[in-house]
Amino acid sequence: MTAAWDLARAAAERAGVTFRDMTTVEDADLVNSVIDATWGGQHLDREVIRALAISGNVTIAAVAGDEMIGFVLGWAGVDGDGVHVHSHMLAALPDRRHAGVGTALKLAQRAQALDQGIHVMRWTFDPMVTRNAWLNFGKLGVVADRFERSFYGEMDDVLNRGERTDRLVVRWDLDREPGPRTVPPHAVVAEIGVPSGYADLSGDARLEAREAVARRIEEAVASGGVVVAFVRESSTYVVAREEAVS
Repeated sequence: MTAAWDLARAAAERAGVTFRDMTTVEDADLVNSVIDATWGGQHLDREVIRALAISGNVTIAAVAGDEMIGFVLGWAGVDGDGVHVHSHMLAALPDRRHAGVGTALKLAQRAQALDQGIHVMRWTFDPMVTRNAWLNFGKLGVVADRFERSFYGEMDDVLNRGERTDRLVVRWDLDREPGPRTVPPHAVVAEIGVPSGYADLSGDARLEAREAVARRIEEAVASGGVVVAFVRESSTYVVAREEAVS
């Protein structure tokens, strides 16, 4: 397997950024500037960055020249399967989102976790946001083994206001070389389409689309499947039996 930091730094070079550890309360102001540009109406208390850093959960920034343009933030968590990293926030400035910055930051977070002897990472994302689906499944190779409706309840930031906060819960096996998974046809349990124009819907049409996707995912997971891929061309999730997927 290619060394984790080599992969991360190569991705950073392609994206035109370098990495910097965020460890001070002053760094929190830079993190919050990206949060505000991404979500609007959210922020972190300044001491959180310091507390995370001193507990071994260093926030990683992407820097272009002298400007911080993105970050990834998480912490060690424990569940029934043992210790993992919970990756809570990943963001890049809006005009830098399609340059590979997010991929580079996730690969850096992976390398950091492996350095600490942690081999699993988890996070949540809205299944209706297809650019995140492509990053997660198409570039990193996660699986989503859980789905929860209204995971965060009502949120008042610009990005989530008025949305039901449905979330897929993903698992990233960090020892596996990052990249899309191979899904043999016989393993497919279901294919779930997401409207590629979801962001342009409003009112009842938006809620109906979200409800339809939620219901299909719940049915597929209940039948023993996990989400293993996202086909960008057709805006479709692929659900399969995990044991048959490589």
